[in-house]
Amino acid sequence: MRYHGRVLDDRDRIILAALQRDARGTFADIGREAGLAASSVHERVRKLEQSGVIRAYRAEVDPESVGLFVTALVSVTPLDAKQPDDLPQRVHKFEEVEDCHSVAGDENYILKVRTRTTSDLEDFLRRLREKGEVQTRTTVVLSTPFEHRPLTP
Repeated sequence: MRYHGRVLDDRDRIILAALQRDARGTFADIGREAGLAASSVHERVRKLEQSGVIRAYRAEVDPESVGLFVTALVSVTPLDAKQPDDLPQRVHKFEEVEDCHSVAGDENYILKVRTRTTSDLEDFLRRLREKGEVQTRTTVVLSTPFEHRPLTP
């Protein structure tokens, strides 16, 4: 597989899998898994970062532990099909929006939203419709068996 001219080999894939499981793993630990010296892992990780294969490192926070008990998927369609396609910029200011996906189908975008309560979700939807000049269709998530599944390059 090529990424910006860089060919990913089996060792790169092992490194990527290890970092997705635990981005705090040491280069020595990853090296043992990939059959490489820690210095070689460090160099490969640096190249993966520079080429854009690795985009970021972040802490995964349990939403409920910070008081976000409601997750919803909100499908969004503009009220006027002639309005500019700038929804990502318009919804970026809403802190409830975790993800924004441009999609093919009946809707233009699907937003992943997290709120404390269903009343907060209702308030968010009202503000989104008013300020975004959109219509919405909302699906409330009952449970999440898994998310953030590691990619397999």
